Amino acid sequence: MSSLDRQLLSGDSAIALGALHGGVALGTGYPGTPSTEILEYLAQIGGKAQWSPNEKVALEVGIGVAYGGARSLVTMKHVGVNVAADPLFSVAHTGVVGALVLVSADDPGMASSQNEQDNRRYAVAAALPMLEPADSQEAYDFMLAAIEISERWHIPVLLRVTTRICHTQAPVVPAAPLPVKAPFFEHDLRGRNLIPANARPAHRRLRQKLAEMAEWSETTPLNYVLPGSQQLGIITSGVSFMHAREVASEASFLKLGFTHPLPLKKIAEFVRSVERCVVIEEGDPYLADAIRAAGLVVENKPEMYRFGELNTNRVKRILAHDVSPEPTRPPGKPPELCDGCSHHVVFQAFKNLDCIVAGDIGCYALGVLPPYSAMDCCVCMGSSIPIGLGLRHVLPKAEAKRVVSVIGDSTFVHSGMTGLAEMVYNPPPTGHVVVILDNSTTAMTGHQEHPGTGRTLDHSATGKIVYEKLGQAMGLEDVRVIPLGKDCAAFQSILVEALASEKLVLLIARRPCVLAAKHIREYEKCAPGTPATEVAHE
Repeated sequence: MSSLDRQLLSGDSAIALGALHGGVALGTGYPGTPSTEILEYLAQIGGKAQWSPNEKVALEVGIGVAYGGARSLVTMKHVGVNVAADPLFSVAHTGVVGALVLVSADDPGMASSQNEQDNRRYAVAAALPMLEPADSQEAYDFMLAAIEISERWHIPVLLRVTTRICHTQAPVVPAAPLPVKAPFFEHDLRGRNLIPANARPAHRRLRQKLAEMAEWSETTPLNYVLPGSQQLGIITSGVSFMHAREVASEASFLKLGFTHPLPLKKIAEFVRSVERCVVIEEGDPYLADAIRAAGLVVENKPEMYRFGELNTNRVKRILAHDVSPEPTRPPGKPPELCDGCSHHVVFQAFKNLDCIVAGDIGCYALGVLPPYSAMDCCVCMGSSIPIGLGLRHVLPKAEAKRVVSVIGDSTFVHSGMTGLAEMVYNPPPTGHVVVILDNSTTAMTGHQEHPGTGRTLDHSATGKIVYEKLGQAMGLEDVRVIPLGKDCAAFQSILVEALASEKLVLLIARRPCVLAAKHIREYEKCAPGTPATEVAHE
């Protein structure tokens, strides 16, 4: 089948195909549901894609690609944009030469996330143009449009999708590939060095670009009206358009695809054309707030519908002003650590010793649930080590000596190394114990590779970060590798000794994920010379 034939694709796959047809030279990112499959599919269909240690690094690599006159795609879930925000705000000011498209995959309803932040707010805060597709076809089309917008205004573009768009399959009819220019580099010392003397005029240029894009948004076909009844008009974007269209097909619709800067003249004209105008959107009242701030009278959804995903039933209730309690969802099966997972041993020891456990983001966060209930906090990627240190600094000695920080191998590479630096630089009086759960994969998002596995996105051999050598090089007093088995006693005795030592201790609890061990062995057979990952344990 040709890549230009009609295909059934998820939104993630459609974005990847759009990147391929858009001439993207490199896709970078960090795996995180619901964005993970974009780069995986891009690599599968012949594009160049790679995992970065974290989202900030991924964006900075993408910036370098775009500074070199080539096209880059950077993917991450919504909370990943928090990590990448520093370079994101700055590159909006420096601008780019080639295209730079950042995909923010938001997770309304928190299917697999610690919050449900609405990243449309980032477009406003960082002064970036933003596109919101409503289905797989638009995910493909808007990826191409984002490339063209980025190159036209020399600015990064935020392509904002949600879980429902990412994972729902729909037909996609591809277009002809975009023409591609050869990469090149031009010196621009004033434009790309944001010292205050350069940043001040850069800010003015950025605002001028936004003003031009605001005018363009009034006429772009990315924003269009579907005429219908004058009694009811609906302003909407993204997947909310699909729900609202199904519920109120007779209504007039203003469907917004280019949602920052907003086409306020077009919106005002639409509001005046109908008797009742309702804004239907998932998450924050981003559209409603902006439209009301422009002095236009529209209805916003009640606060109760701000939480979770929208669906056709909830849209019906919004249109009917129904604020009665919604039906309670039947409880599902509580998640739990996999049978045979080596993390069972670690959390059993934490429970047995009544440790105070500063946890982190990963499948091991399930240690907070029964039968262990042995994780006291889980805030964000890499937070376990600094939070544990803070607890150690202030708790009475008897309690401080029970504090342990636990972090996964992929999360450690993502943002745990600076925590170790803090540990060495500002050691608590009682020392500290950090446990890296090294299962040789990024298990939570589907067994992706990372810099600690010694394999790239396509599982071929590459350089490898060795945690024990890193810990020693950073100056830790006691670094141990513990091959985990099924017996908790051996690990627990080592943990007891470490807690009593009042030293800075790094314990690397190593055993491959039971779901990935077979594949790891196969990867290593195909790539001789890959550093050993100790896959002998079953």
